[in-house]
Amino acid sequence: MASRASVEADAVATLGQRWYVLIMMMLVYTISIADRYVLSTLLGPISKEFKLTDTETAWLGIPLALFYVGMGLPLSWLCDRTNRRNLLAASVAVWSAMTAITGFTKGYVDLLLARIGVGIGEAGGTPACNAIIADYFPADRRSMAMTVFALGAPLGAWLGSDIAGLVSVEHGWRAAFLVLGIPGILLALLIMVTIKEPKRGRLDVVSDETAPSVVECFKFIWSQKAAVHAIWASGLSAFWGWGLMWFTPLYLQRMYGMDEGEAGRMLGWIYLFGGIAASLVTAWVVARPSYADPRRIARLLAVVTAIATIPSFLAYYTHDLSMAHLMWWLFIPAIYFYIGPAFALCQNLAPPKMRAMTVAISLLIANVLNLIVAPWIVGALSDWFAGPSGADAESLRLAQMILAPAGLWAAWHYWRTEKYVIEDQKRAIGYV
Repeated sequence: MASRASVEADAVATLGQRWYVLIMMMLVYTISIADRYVLSTLLGPISKEFKLTDTETAWLGIPLALFYVGMGLPLSWLCDRTNRRNLLAASVAVWSAMTAITGFTKGYVDLLLARIGVGIGEAGGTPACNAIIADYFPADRRSMAMTVFALGAPLGAWLGSDIAGLVSVEHGWRAAFLVLGIPGILLALLIMVTIKEPKRGRLDVVSDETAPSVVECFKFIWSQKAAVHAIWASGLSAFWGWGLMWFTPLYLQRMYGMDEGEAGRMLGWIYLFGGIAASLVTAWVVARPSYADPRRIARLLAVVTAIATIPSFLAYYTHDLSMAHLMWWLFIPAIYFYIGPAFALCQNLAPPKMRAMTVAISLLIANVLNLIVAPWIVGALSDWFAGPSGADAESLRLAQMILAPAGLWAAWHYWRTEKYVIEDQKRAIGYV
């Protein structure tokens, strides 16, 4: 059946059309990650200006996360029923405009409100991208396509880290939000003009013209043991990897005396080269014929995540910058390695009319864990370890070390996904 779907892919869109859409979706993801990551890079100057504790600093990310999560399900429900191209363009325009507006905020509350707007806009982005890509690439090519899509993560992190840090040092932290927000508005216009809405499920055997309710989606996903484990695995990967990286720019500034530009540059190069290399290697590996078997993908994710947990701990255990730098070069690429294959696993474990909702549920769990729970845990622990004297480099280091072993928890869920994925994928889309 996979070969039939591949032939149908050639019939519904040319190779050039498919790849143009994929690159555009990747750029959307790039802007999304950059607009999220910029705040992490600028925690130092923002917390100094507003005189924030580490717990209050952690709360800066929570408004975006709450509305990103809260709006994710209703917007994904809408995405499964309406024109996904239009919804995507509107979402990109909203979050980019609100990112630019962040540059005009004058106080802590203003900043929180602007980030709420970013969260509302971003809630409609990734589910729509995933659903559109799935109707341009058949199941046996989706891991490869989603890994190319996932290149937006290292590119976005580099923009939100290295470029944002440089702009902040030269022109102030508010200017960095303007530089990252305005291009997204132009991208939204390009999406409207150049991309057509594809027919849902056109490359799958199992297809239902009637969109299921939210309750039906939850029931189906819950009945798919592989989907439950895959969703938790990707969520915990985000909790572990992105949770650690949230405070890492501030940690570098405290522990090693860097400014936001120097910290952003050090991490930005790892994001750019390490993240892209990891994503390209992943795309090459999962495009091999042997990885058409989804069990091998789940096993690969389990092994890589478990091994990368070791340097994720050592990066904060050491007091030597050279050693920490090496450990980040080993650890950070692993948090890009999982994105594409994990998205593809979730896509192939849901019928076409449930894809946006399935991705939204996966993102809900991931973003609650990495944007709300992880920063709050690290910030609260840092303040607790520091005591009345106030958080410092050592208290933040200890808090990061406590979070690092969570990578092993994610690896366990990938391992369990392997057991159930074959039958569950057949049930969802009709073939493996």
